[in-house]
Amino acid sequence: MTKVAFIGLGRMGHGMAGRYLDAGFTVKVWNRSKKKADDLIARGALWGNSPMRAAEDVDAVVTMVADDEASREVWLGEQGVLASWKPDRLAIECSTVSYHHARDLGRQLGWRRISYIDCPVTGLPDAAASGKLTLLVGADPADLEKARPFLEPLGTIRHFGAVGTGTVYKLINNLMGAIQIAGLAEGLAIAEQAGLDMNLVLEAIQSGVTASPQVLRHSERMVARNFAGATFTASLRHKDAAYAVKLAESLLADAPLIGRAAVEAYARAKAQMPDDDEGKMIEIVSRPK
Repeated sequence: MTKVAFIGLGRMGHGMAGRYLDAGFTVKVWNRSKKKADDLIARGALWGNSPMRAAEDVDAVVTMVADDEASREVWLGEQGVLASWKPDRLAIECSTVSYHHARDLGRQLGWRRISYIDCPVTGLPDAAASGKLTLLVGADPADLEKARPFLEPLGTIRHFGAVGTGTVYKLINNLMGAIQIAGLAEGLAIAEQAGLDMNLVLEAIQSGVTASPQVLRHSERMVARNFAGATFTASLRHKDAAYAVKLAESLLADAPLIGRAAVEAYARAKAQMPDDDEGKMIEIVSRPK
């Protein structure tokens, strides 16, 4: 039976770990709060007292944590995965991290003859739990083939190229999302303050040329101020956009002004409501003078 360790059981990671149980894997789990693992353990998952212990005697480790710092700690820390690992294992990083970190981690694991896949994902928690994520993969082709049995239970694979390229696309994707959501909040706030019929505004937006999936998902919620059940927080959106702008500044001759504006907008949201839904941006921009 194939053995996998899953580290990080937040909104996305919990459902992803459950997919491995559904697929018949032997699954070991670790999370900073063990309570989030209780139902997975009841379904047959094994608990590791640290990333190091979770990684013992498995074929692959999959991580889904918040940021560079958390990723560095679970892989390279004193009680991290590499403290117990031997060569010829498979490391799959599904977290959204910076491009620099993805490349650096790939090099450090490569020196230890461990195959590294950068594999951030797109999709909401329900897609994570049902195996319908899109996996944005950066990997050597041979390593990707080795990883396929661990990726296919999670969703559809899109291979962008070498290690780091999956992360590049994920940062592009999430920066565009930040720009669209912040722009939507500003546009709806203008309409509200100008006294427009908001039902008509919603109808026009949702049937118009700017009706991206992000706009469709957030517009009604923003107008109704209905943010129950946050699926992506202001803090995480700010982190991803900031990583993306840092990458843009290293690649583009001109300053990415639109991206910077989105980062600044979500810095305000993070300061005021870090763990609330990202769509609450409208409550920040809609205050009249």
